[in-house]
Amino acid sequence: MQNCNSKFKSDLINRCYKFSLDILALADALPNKKSSWIINDQLIRSATSIGANLVEGKAASSRLEFKKFFEIALKSANESIYWLNLLKDTDLGDKEIIIKLLKENEEIAKMLAAGVLKLKRKF
Repeated sequence: MQNCNSKFKSDLINRCYKFSLDILALADALPNKKSSWIINDQLIRSATSIGANLVEGKAASSRLEFKKFFEIALKSANESIYWLNLLKDTDLGDKEIIIKLLKENEEIAKMLAAGVLKLKRKF
């Protein structure tokens, strides 16, 4: 039986994966303009990095290394919030979809921040 902590990590990774898919769908719907290319590239990199770092962290060889991957995931989540806000305020994409993605991104960031704080207390 899975303990609560590993279930939380698994749920968070699945949520990040779904978030990445939603970001890719948004990116494919953006207009073919130079400004959206740049934002699109940065957003895809930061948003997909969140889950990728959590998956890498699962294979960490130490608690310290695991914490580092969690911190990088949090930084990527915060960066993604910046790019989504920029998209929202430039009217390059569907504002309703962007606002939903922002909400999900902020919830993921809060979960990661809580995890980082918990990991820091253990050191």
